[in-house]
Amino acid sequence: MIERVLDWLTQPMYRVLGPLIVLSNRALDRLPRPLDPFRSIKLKLAILLAISGATGLVVFWGRLGFVNWPVAFSAALVGLITLQVLAHGMTKPLREMTAAARAMARGDYSRRVRATSRDEVGELARAFNLMAADLAASDQQRRELIANVSHELRTPITALHGVLENIVDGVSSADPATLRTALAQTERLSRLVTELLDLSKVDAGASALRRAPMPVAEFLARVVEEASLNAPATRFRLHDVVPHTIDADPARLHQVFANLLENAARHSPAGGLVTVSAHPTGTHTVFEVLDQGVGIAPALRERVFERFTRGKSAESSDGGTGLGLAIARWAVELHHGTIAIVDPPGGIGCRVRITLPQKPVPHQSPAEVGANDVRHLSGQPTAA
Repeated sequence: MIERVLDWLTQPMYRVLGPLIVLSNRALDRLPRPLDPFRSIKLKLAILLAISGATGLVVFWGRLGFVNWPVAFSAALVGLITLQVLAHGMTKPLREMTAAARAMARGDYSRRVRATSRDEVGELARAFNLMAADLAASDQQRRELIANVSHELRTPITALHGVLENIVDGVSSADPATLRTALAQTERLSRLVTELLDLSKVDAGASALRRAPMPVAEFLARVVEEASLNAPATRFRLHDVVPHTIDADPARLHQVFANLLENAARHSPAGGLVTVSAHPTGTHTVFEVLDQGVGIAPALRERVFERFTRGKSAESSDGGTGLGLAIARWAVELHHGTIAIVDPPGGIGCRVRITLPQKPVPHQSPAEVGANDVRHLSGQPTAA
């Protein structure tokens, strides 16, 4: 009851003073910040203390009669106004950061802090703006990820639902062809879930490698044999594979080449040829996968390594999940290698080149590697 009475009494005051407060805040926001060029907040505080001391000294002299009261009063007024302007310029970034932090707690990452000061508060304001930009980018990526995952899950579920509904309604029979269609959709769902789990491991920093000596020729022979069984309509061939051994994680690399060969088979014409090659160059080994499909436009060659981006466009649907190349890049980067789409011979098909060191590269820490993993998978540039 008391709170309601207080609200009833104070509401008229707020209605009258509210616009005045808003106008005064806007006027204060337009005040200059004369101390911004100074690089140290200690120097700024010293200037404020000096002005305060000078103002107090003038008032003291006025009381002693050394200066007349109008002069002392005018000097004190000027000093107080100067102190207010300078102090406001020093503390305004802190108030802006407080307001921006409260806005971020509500999900608004668009607020930025004016960072014209060159002292420690200015450095904090610039760091705050960078943090706000990173949070905004992360929030946008999260929204896009949820939307893309929802779309990718809905497509096979809808197709599977349609097939099963037709069987139940008697529109189609449960013949092998119909069941193969249903099986293909469940396999797509399984593949999507597996790849999402891989991405969750990356975001969680679980990126350790289990390195072991790996004979390249034997490894590629096994991968090509599996790809031939999974895509019997496509021909696979090993070409220019020089037998040698590298130090790598066979499971991670199997994931890479299985994705590449699956993509190559999916985009190749019936009876098309997919060629796999590997040869050492100095301290590295160069792998290449070449197909006879439509290829990837140069403008999209970097984007295809981003999440849910496919060769022709991010919206195209070819049975893939749009995650395979993102995961492949992550696994290659774990080995301190590179993966890229390069020009195919004759301009026909898609040519993927992977370069891996033959021995471990110790110059990056696991934390740095994990940070680069997340940047790569989100499409952000990594540190050199």
